[in-house]
Amino acid sequence: MSFLRRHRAATPAGPDFDVLAMDPGDWPGNLGAGLLPAPDGSCQGVFLRYDLFGGRGPAMIIGNLPEGSPARDLAEGQVPFEVAQLLDALENDEDVEVTGAEDCPVMQGDNLLIVRKVKLSESRISCVQFDRSDNVLVTIASWDRPITDDLYALLKPLPAELFQQG
Repeated sequence: MSFLRRHRAATPAGPDFDVLAMDPGDWPGNLGAGLLPAPDGSCQGVFLRYDLFGGRGPAMIIGNLPEGSPARDLAEGQVPFEVAQLLDALENDEDVEVTGAEDCPVMQGDNLLIVRKVKLSESRISCVQFDRSDNVLVTIASWDRPITDDLYALLKPLPAELFQQG
């Protein structure tokens, strides 16, 4: 009796991992969050959109993509998911490509991060990535402002429960 089978929601209930980002209470602008659903209803990533421009578009997107997330599979020269989301939110349809990357050591509290600075053909976008110990890839994409080392001190784990739909 397949017609009685319960279908999973198209949007996942929330991630099964903590999200590393800036605390929404510490951010003076508008904040939005999105979940990336998989066909089975699981969460394949979380991205947070921070808007300091008073509704004129996001200043920064921080993404958390677990191992196996299809959004991590990129073709040569393809921009990270978060950069594409930033461009889309800004209604910027310019073709942007990755032109290079550089690894830099950065301290976050007592932890040493190897941060990959992603160089893009659009100079107004700053993008960095690093892997967490639980194999979640964190990507930060910023529009028209550089990403400095003091940003990493603002990052903290936000519990997965914060993103549960109720």
